[in-house]
Amino acid sequence: MKVQGWVRAFGGEPQQGMETAMSLAGTWAVTRQAAARLVLPLAVLYAIMVGIGLLITRVAHDDWPLTVEDTVNRELERERGGVVDVVSQVFSTLASTPVIVGTTAVIALLLYLTSRNWREPAFLIGAVWAQSIVFVLTTLVIARSRPEVVHMDASPPTSSFPSGHTSAALALYVGLGLVLASRVTNRRARWAWTALLITVPIGVAVSRLYRGMHHPTDVLGSFINGAIVLWVMARAFLDRSVSWGRERAGRLREAVGAKA
Repeated sequence: MKVQGWVRAFGGEPQQGMETAMSLAGTWAVTRQAAARLVLPLAVLYAIMVGIGLLITRVAHDDWPLTVEDTVNRELERERGGVVDVVSQVFSTLASTPVIVGTTAVIALLLYLTSRNWREPAFLIGAVWAQSIVFVLTTLVIARSRPEVVHMDASPPTSSFPSGHTSAALALYVGLGLVLASRVTNRRARWAWTALLITVPIGVAVSRLYRGMHHPTDVLGSFINGAIVLWVMARAFLDRSVSWGRERAGRLREAVGAKA
């Protein structure tokens, strides 16, 4: 329904009717955009993750390379000891739930305080939140046991597929790298920060394999989860041509005013 039609439908004073109609039109526009830009893509991603999980656990589990992937875990188990154990613990801790949640909150707050712009914090929080939702829902459907090696960490109650640590690290640290890439003007510093932050999820993925917590295909699936979530959130929040909330309501008012 046209906004002008909503004004007539609500009746009353013209100005009051206009404000009510604009509020409803803005809410409807934002809801529709959220469904198209966030809910639908994430639902498709969830279907993809479940499809990959079913392929791994029920269709191709007796085929190469799945029949030999645990060889990677066993080889890494033989190499355990010394400083590598400590390094793997550090990387795993960087992607643990308390660290991810706390770091995301602090960085999102700092981003907002230094720019007074909601888009970058929303992008980062949205990416971490969305990958977590997809991860948890996937584990409810895909029941995969962890590798048959000694586990260096306590096993969470979730399935082995996918790796929540890996997708969380990708969403947070690579997401932060994308934000800093648009803020840091010095080219060398920008590349240095980006390379450093990309290293974290890679280190987390290798650490989860090393510590016997995931199969190789578990971490590969998590890279798919994290990467697609970052793409979805970047299109929704970092793209300045996409308007939300007050921005969208303001454009609606301008459009109505131009036609008046």
